Amino acid sequence: MLNLIIAEAALELVPPEIAGHASVRNDAERRGAKTSEILLDRSIHHHAMLKLPESEKRGRPDLVHLTLLSVTSTPLYLSGRVKVFIHTRENVVLELKEGTRPPKSYARFRDLARKLLVERPESGLIVAHDSTIPELLSKIKTDLVVGLSTQGRISTFDEVAVELLKAVNPTVLVGGFPKGHFTSETMSWLHLVIRVHPDALDAHVVAARLIYEVERARAQTEQARNNLRHQNIAPSVNAKKGD
Repeated sequence: MLNLIIAEAALELVPPEIAGHASVRNDAERRGAKTSEILLDRSIHHHAMLKLPESEKRGRPDLVHLTLLSVTSTPLYLSGRVKVFIHTRENVVLELKEGTRPPKSYARFRDLARKLLVERPESGLIVAHDSTIPELLSKIKTDLVVGLSTQGRISTFDEVAVELLKAVNPTVLVGGFPKGHFTSETMSWLHLVIRVHPDALDAHVVAARLIYEVERARAQTEQARNNLRHQNIAPSVNAKKGD
């Protein structure tokens, strides 16, 4: 099983300090919701967000949506070999039950994500609970934690895939934010920090490329095992023919 964490995701409700901004009030009114119960969205709340700390890392639910669509459409996920978690910068974790597919419509995803963050359901296809990165890693009982970051050592997707397959229950962290880096606290829990490309790539590209390479590495490993099994069987078959 491969555990994939979309970490420090730019998925949060509008924080109190900008709840009074006109763009936030107007957005909440259009949606018939409280200002504290709508998603922070850069495309709508840009001017209000300029006052927020680390604003460049925040307000991108669309990025999270794209990453989920990319991951949950892969053969590896559909075969039940990938477990997906969304960890937000507010330390809320959304955990997808096996085989769960997110809405393809961004509007529907926004509504679902808002509902999950407001209501925090403890049952259903996606459950929500408070959890830090170390608490989540402890729950997963992982034996290898790899973070994909431009701050890591240079490697390739296929080399990372090979390392992951050496572990029993590996975990990969992909940044769920548009700019910046993992926090120092998150970095302290990573066994390996890998840079898979000279340029910073979008999270959905990184996740999809990585899963493809894991699929390919698994297929190559299985083929090698089959070849070895065939080689071990062949001599005994020939011996019987000689008799």
